[in-house]
Amino acid sequence: MKVVLYIGHHKVGSTALQQFLAQNSHRLLQHGILYPAVESEALAYNLAKAIGRGDEVADLPMNIREPHNALAYRMWNHRKGYTVPGYHRRLPAMHQMQFTLENQIATLAPHTVILCSEVMANFAKVDLFLIDQMRMMFGPDIELEIYCALRRPDEYLTSWHGQRLRFGGRFDALRDGGFKEYFGDIHFDYELMLRPWFERCTKATFHIRPYAEIMASTDSTADFMNHVGVEFPDGLLPAPRLNTSYPHALFEIARLGNHALSRENATALRDFLMSVRSDMDLPANAQIEMFGAENRTALHKAFTPIEDWLRRATGRSAFFNDLDDMLPVRPLPELEVMRSAVTQISALDQTMLPTDVQDFLGGL
Repeated sequence: MKVVLYIGHHKVGSTALQQFLAQNSHRLLQHGILYPAVESEALAYNLAKAIGRGDEVADLPMNIREPHNALAYRMWNHRKGYTVPGYHRRLPAMHQMQFTLENQIATLAPHTVILCSEVMANFAKVDLFLIDQMRMMFGPDIELEIYCALRRPDEYLTSWHGQRLRFGGRFDALRDGGFKEYFGDIHFDYELMLRPWFERCTKATFHIRPYAEIMASTDSTADFMNHVGVEFPDGLLPAPRLNTSYPHALFEIARLGNHALSRENATALRDFLMSVRSDMDLPANAQIEMFGAENRTALHKAFTPIEDWLRRATGRSAFFNDLDDMLPVRPLPELEVMRSAVTQISALDQTMLPTDVQDFLGGL
């Protein structure tokens, strides 16, 4: 049996791939490819599709779309006491999730099992045993493939910065040194993230892919299908675009709101920004400078040894061919763009917002 593990990274199209695999799970299983459930909500959905009653296109609940994130979080929780995010509701205990996985494999006898979880990118930092535990779930006699996509660190950190803002994070701006908190973490140190997988899965086939290369030729789902050694059937449903990011021009407004407002009102502000973004004249993300020249130089210097390791580990002459593109400063400073956005927001209808949010925007 072949086992394919998609282990991340974050912000590289994993949500679209998970939606694709989940909504096509019944057709995949008909061809011997199992995208397994790990709890009852996803099992019920899969049963409904088996009798022709499942909605195969809609944005699926998290336990159905991202079952292996739920599994990875539960493993993390079982090992370290980490609190499983509330959007993975009513999960069973760790051993019950493992039994659910094992019983599907034993009963359905697939030739391939695919687990897709960007949360697994954290295993090397959290506890190396989690990598061993994931590998041992399937027994010793498997053919293992591990796929991982990586973004150039300046682009990744900006995207991850926006993702954390969406969930109410409170932290320094990247330009004010906020990027430094990621040094020594899997969100910047890709060697830290990947080396233990190489060392503990010595017989595995690895597919470590630069995100820019993925997007230049196909997309995250097609690249995964093209590179892992699995023959996918024809006629699979494409996944809709999910997990839409904030425009970079609105990052600083959301960040300041997360600090200044209550959790509830900060959420109202972020929802408002997302609802009006299409009514505003905002510059392209690639034009906005989030770091500053000095910080870009520091990022490049700190990442150079990590790039060297990636190059050796993957056998490529360069992993990020455009690594030096980290250095040039983009034409529009973040604060200048924010001021333009605030001016535009002041002309929009804000009457539906809580008074504290209106006062916050007026203060800006």
